[in-house]
Amino acid sequence: MNMNHFKVGLRPYQADDAPLLYEAASESIADIYPWMSWCHPGYTLAESEEWVPICLADRAAKHAFDFVIHDQDTGKFLGAVGINQIHSLHQFANLGYWVRSSCMGHGIAVTATRMCARFGFDDLGLKRIEIVAAVGNRRSQRVAEKVGATREGILRNRLKIGEVWHDAVMFSLVPDDLKAALV
Repeated sequence: MNMNHFKVGLRPYQADDAPLLYEAASESIADIYPWMSWCHPGYTLAESEEWVPICLADRAAKHAFDFVIHDQDTGKFLGAVGINQIHSLHQFANLGYWVRSSCMGHGIAVTATRMCARFGFDDLGLKRIEIVAAVGNRRSQRVAEKVGATREGILRNRLKIGEVWHDAVMFSLVPDDLKAALV
């Protein structure tokens, strides 16, 4: 799907992705750090080098499925999206995303979130996907809204970001939501 000048694609992390992750995260600290404490001032290449093998191991164990969001034409690392906190009994999971600062505002997160949710429903057999965003994180909330997720309410003290507890907005997707978004 073409969103402005990016042809958005998803692929699993690869062993040599650490420098690409580091570059994208480093440019995005000001936008991401308030909402994702892993992307902090002083973020290092070593942290990226530690993260990528975790993603590979989690995928192999079917505990989480993290994807690189990339431009299919250029290969540029645009951000990441993933499904984690998988509850097999009730067939639901969490979906999270981020896009590098220089690529925000092009619909990349919306496209990638739809693709990742489709993977969750079709390949993992999920019946519900949750998107949880801090009340102050309006960008992430707008992505959830544009994807067609249902805003279910405010969850008090739901997210701990760094050492601070935040209320969060709970959004959900069920398989029919993506069908409705395609119409």
